[in-house]
Amino acid sequence: MKLSWIGITALTAGFCTAHDLETVVRDCDLVMARQEYGETQIDKSVMGKSLTIGGRVYQRGIGTHAISMIPVSVPHENVTLRGACGIDDEVTGTGSVRFRIMSGSQILWESPVMKRGMEAATFAVKIPAGTGKLYLFTDDVDGNDYDHADWVDLKWDYHQSVEPQPFPTTLNVADFGMKPGVREDQSVALRKALTALRNKPDHVRCTLYIPKGVYHFDVNSALPMSFYLSNHDQPSIHPVGVPLVDLRDVMIEGNGSLFVFHGVMMPMLVMDSSNVSINNLSIDFEHPNLKEVDIVSVKNASTEVQVDTKRFPYQVKNGQVIFSGDGWEAGFWGAMAFDKSTGQIIENTSDIGYTGKIAEDLGNGRILFKGWNLASKGLEEGDRLVLRTLGRPHPGCVIYRSTNTTLDQVNIHHCFGMGVLGQRSENITIRGGGVSIRPGSGLVATSGADATHFSNCRGLIRTEGALYEGMMDDAINVHSTCLRIEEIIDDRTIRCHYMHGQSVGFEVFLPGEMLRFIAGPTLENGTTVRVGHVRKVSATELVITLDSSLPPEIKTGDAVENADYYPAIVFRGNTVRNNRARGTLFTTPRKIVIENNNFDHSSGSAILLAGDAQGWFESGACEDVTIRNNRFTNNLTSRYQFTEAIISIYPEVRQLRDQKAYYHRNVLIENNEFNTFDVPLLFAISTQNLLFKNNKVTYNQDFKGWGRKPFSFKRCSSIRIVGNAVEPKRNWTLQDCQLDMTPDSEIRFQ
Repeated sequence: MKLSWIGITALTAGFCTAHDLETVVRDCDLVMARQEYGETQIDKSVMGKSLTIGGRVYQRGIGTHAISMIPVSVPHENVTLRGACGIDDEVTGTGSVRFRIMSGSQILWESPVMKRGMEAATFAVKIPAGTGKLYLFTDDVDGNDYDHADWVDLKWDYHQSVEPQPFPTTLNVADFGMKPGVREDQSVALRKALTALRNKPDHVRCTLYIPKGVYHFDVNSALPMSFYLSNHDQPSIHPVGVPLVDLRDVMIEGNGSLFVFHGVMMPMLVMDSSNVSINNLSIDFEHPNLKEVDIVSVKNASTEVQVDTKRFPYQVKNGQVIFSGDGWEAGFWGAMAFDKSTGQIIENTSDIGYTGKIAEDLGNGRILFKGWNLASKGLEEGDRLVLRTLGRPHPGCVIYRSTNTTLDQVNIHHCFGMGVLGQRSENITIRGGGVSIRPGSGLVATSGADATHFSNCRGLIRTEGALYEGMMDDAINVHSTCLRIEEIIDDRTIRCHYMHGQSVGFEVFLPGEMLRFIAGPTLENGTTVRVGHVRKVSATELVITLDSSLPPEIKTGDAVENADYYPAIVFRGNTVRNNRARGTLFTTPRKIVIENNNFDHSSGSAILLAGDAQGWFESGACEDVTIRNNRFTNNLTSRYQFTEAIISIYPEVRQLRDQKAYYHRNVLIENNEFNTFDVPLLFAISTQNLLFKNNKVTYNQDFKGWGRKPFSFKRCSSIRIVGNAVEPKRNWTLQDCQLDMTPDSEIRFQ
């Protein structure tokens, strides 16, 4: 029998004797935690008092507040987590909490409903083999007022290690009860398979085999988890259908299967995992968030539409249309207009508002919207309206705190937010698949926001051969999330604020990582220093202590970003078409390669290089960008934020004239083909060393032109426009540029 060193230590003091050899919950776990109210604290209640449950004071533990989830690293196999939990006596109200200890796919232990004054509930949970992470979860029962929740006396029992047993290289979900082609929920069966998969030895790479078929997943059977997401709404609970959590060296082989989800939920989560590949799988919803209706007539300043009532059930209440689907109801707040035959967004329609209108149900799926004058937008019978209902609660697939994740031929047909969201992860590959319309569905829309979005990632983000269409925002958006400095506490400590309401709480910094300062008004990068300690005061505030003194020029109103989490980008061979807003958006100093893509009727700019520390707080100045061998077809049919040209380089610099350094640099645009109506080709602010070379531009009459010059530059340097071919033939000169240049700027034509 083989013993580990920890097992030997335990045995010398007596077999299975409890040893508090290390702290169960560390400071950095608290930074990665999520909770609804206040600050998670070690050895204190959420209000900073002694931990007291049922009249008993506890010296060691964690004070939190429901709803919360705290990640815990399991130090070794063959361990038991012991402890107790309950409502802290400090509350004056009732309070009611259910405590859970969860692995990545199952609830290992659950308390009864705990209330104030009750003795702490004790537990001893044997941790399943292969588990690297636990999640301490507190759930509200009757709302979360007064839900001050304590985990106390946490400690590990270390057991004797055993020899690993033989493990198969393939597990079949059918052996765990998953059944294709039936309407029954498959969540529990799939999670049993995932639990078994986690039990494999570390040195074994295993495939989870899913026989081809259609599988259904219901929100009521989903695994409830709680964590913060970048650029999304912040619901307390994310019901997860497919939790690929705490897995290593695993392939999920879908064999062309379709997963259909019912209810408002997160279809797939890859979290705290490494070397996970998901192959040949599609995701869709029974009742999509985006509702599609066809215009029957536009007359008398009103609009009549036809609804597919089976796909989009609805009723009219008090003059308002309320759509429903698998346990949820919602009205709508705006629309997008599509040509149903081509799937293209109709020219110059952009976002169509809907407020204060009265709806009348005409029966048989017909609705009359009184006073909604879409004729003024140029819409007519047969056009398709995509009605936007819920916001963006849950992405289709989240990749969080994971390394080496691959989506190979994974198609996301619909979701309640972005298609794929990666945050604080390293090396993500999307190969084929994409965010696309399900063949045969007759629909025109897909995700409620970006198709893919990557915040505070590193390594390489690669997407090749994918199709991105019909989404309500960009095909890809890559950036850092920066925080505003609100207070300089001392010469090493700053209080920082998450500035955008949809990007709060997730761990922008951890101890030991590098922090870069950004001058707020001028957006200039500053000194890089090491983080010593991070304290999450709330979902919106961090107190950061540095290993060295603050640079003297730093002031409140400046910003900070994580200098260790910038990814390189390869965006190659993809098709981006018929989407709202922009085609692609990049803000990272690592190498960016955008090549061999087809940008077809993206209604805003095809490519945007952005950056700001005043508005969205999405930073990361570009330093090495190659845009080559792409085809651009009729972009800019509508106007959106930062969409000044087909390729728009638009950092938000509030005090441009005060800049001493350029924000973006080293941008090569070569051998691309532009088939476009008369709109600007290139717009740039605060950019140095920009080369527009050997491109072919063919102008058409497909849409009304803007009547603006093809090039526009504001405070740029070393701009060269060389060797391009234009049809109808012309030679570009400075007269083709809109210039707002400083004396050190230059532009040359050859």
